[in-house]
Amino acid sequence: MADSADQTTPQQLKDPSQPVKRRVPLDPDSGDAWITAADGNDYWGIFGAAGLLAYHPDRGILLQHRAEWTSHGGTWGLPGGARHRNESAEAAALRETAEETGLNAADVTPLSEYTSDRGGWTYTTIIALASDAADCPTPNEETLEMRWVQLADVPGYNLHPGLASSWEDLLTIITATESLQR
Repeated sequence: MADSADQTTPQQLKDPSQPVKRRVPLDPDSGDAWITAADGNDYWGIFGAAGLLAYHPDRGILLQHRAEWTSHGGTWGLPGGARHRNESAEAAALRETAEETGLNAADVTPLSEYTSDRGGWTYTTIIALASDAADCPTPNEETLEMRWVQLADVPGYNLHPGLASSWEDLLTIITATESLQR
């Protein structure tokens, strides 16, 4: 994450009584800042955000158990984060996933994408086929655990609200994408 003026501390993210501060990145090309979308909610990534849904036909999807100090900490979601200026959703999803999990981009093949628009802010999920070699050897401080989860079991997890609201659409894409099946 880029340095910025007006830092939001992990304590502020843990304590809902602390206001979320708008952050202005020192680097104008960095997307690492909060933005309020037309729906009235605050989202991370002034240029939007992207994440990776890595799917393996035998292992299921790769879920990230988010550290408590992160936004929606303690929930399960997809690795991802803020897009930078002029960065494609795919590039952002692969970059953020590598940073948060250690997953090698060469171990996934992006096949499709799904975008959720909140009115001035978007989150794009890159749906990718994971190779047998796909692993997460070095999760960073944003990650408590990485876990492969069978599709039918995903709704039983305490999902990040963004993933929960898009899960049925994502599941439809996964099951309809022939190249994701072996």
